[in-house]
Amino acid sequence: MQKSSEQKREMYVEDEPFYGLEEKPPMIETLLLGLQHMLAMFVGIITPPLIIAGVAGLNAAETGFFVSMALMVSGVTTYIQVTKIGPVGSGLLAVHGTSFTFVPMAIAAASEGGLPLVLGMGLATSPVEMILSRFIRQTRKIFPPVVTGTVVMLIGLGLMEVGITDFGGGAGAENYGAPQNLILGLFVLTIIIIANRFGKGLIKVGAVAIGLIVGYIVSIPLGLVNMTEVANAGWFTIPQPFKYGMSFQLSHLLPWVMAYIITTVESIGDLTAVAEVSGEDVANEQHIERLSGGIMADGVGSAIAAVFNSLPNSTFSQNIGVIQITKVGSKVVGIAVAGILFFLGLVPKIGALVSVMPNPVLGGATIALFGMVATSGMKIVTKNGLTDRKIFILSIALSFGLGVTFRPDVVAQLPEVISTVLSSGITVGAIIAIGLNLLLPEKDEKKIC
Repeated sequence: MQKSSEQKREMYVEDEPFYGLEEKPPMIETLLLGLQHMLAMFVGIITPPLIIAGVAGLNAAETGFFVSMALMVSGVTTYIQVTKIGPVGSGLLAVHGTSFTFVPMAIAAASEGGLPLVLGMGLATSPVEMILSRFIRQTRKIFPPVVTGTVVMLIGLGLMEVGITDFGGGAGAENYGAPQNLILGLFVLTIIIIANRFGKGLIKVGAVAIGLIVGYIVSIPLGLVNMTEVANAGWFTIPQPFKYGMSFQLSHLLPWVMAYIITTVESIGDLTAVAEVSGEDVANEQHIERLSGGIMADGVGSAIAAVFNSLPNSTFSQNIGVIQITKVGSKVVGIAVAGILFFLGLVPKIGALVSVMPNPVLGGATIALFGMVATSGMKIVTKNGLTDRKIFILSIALSFGLGVTFRPDVVAQLPEVISTVLSSGITVGAIIAIGLNLLLPEKDEKKIC
């Protein structure tokens, strides 16, 4: 029997006001809640485009535009996810943003073919999620936590090089590794650690954003921020679809397909968690329909992102913590988040402010972020306990994945198409994890921990 809204609230929150999925908080409260969600996800949205812009060699103005489009598209895809347009969207307070999962693939594509190849691969492979949205149960069986968690760990560990490079001052910087850069990066990291470990509520959730903001402000009197670009930026921009054009290379196909598979499984977990903390039943057919619509929104949203010059989008797990803290699961708040993000994307000065962020400030934040990505993969693997089988799969997949990441030339003598695909450590690790998971029989094993 369907539980009433009041009963659901009693299940999840005791003696505290709670707004369920279909309930509407007052307007001012809704806007403030939307702002809180935006702050929790802001760093996650802007960091991938900043990294890819650097690899693609964009100037400050183009980087600002790239960041602005990431914010705008995140607003559009969040709206689709929250409101559920036909079969597209979950109808839950599940916010969207630029996905870190695609950063390694985008770096490889940007290095070889610039933004046209990045955007082309993002669009060409976005139907993967649309197709998987029709096979939710099967997807969870074929790609269990030991597979997806291993790949997420590889993504986080593989990105450490990017983080430490920015920490030292950025690739090609004349003062790379200078004490000033290292001290600034450590300062940002220290602020993040203090906010995360000693802060409570939204301070803890927004630790990375707080570290970035404080580091940015400190950098201004040190002369590390060129405010000329901000002054020259306009107050309004018009989105330009296909601004950079698109290209496609078959050799990049498999890594991008794998990334979409991983984000599909991650989004299934995120959407389930959002439903649970919002007081919704996750054991009925309605939840499967929500998952299907949510994954479809991921695919459609990523296609929209590519058209409007942005990286693929996916659900953001950190906003689940905001729902738990604020006790508000209303999808009206999601609409407010979408509106705020869309507005920020239309103001070039916001993108310009982000584009001139000193590399050590970004590096201090990304060192923390990429470490969190890696450990989140570990949590996925160990979610239902750790067995000898899981350890074996994880060990072999990580060894090959990281080995190829460090020495991609190990496959250089293979045919070109094969060597290009297997030069990605993430792809190699994923293939091995999937293969071992299918080949090694599951049996009742004693959980090690």
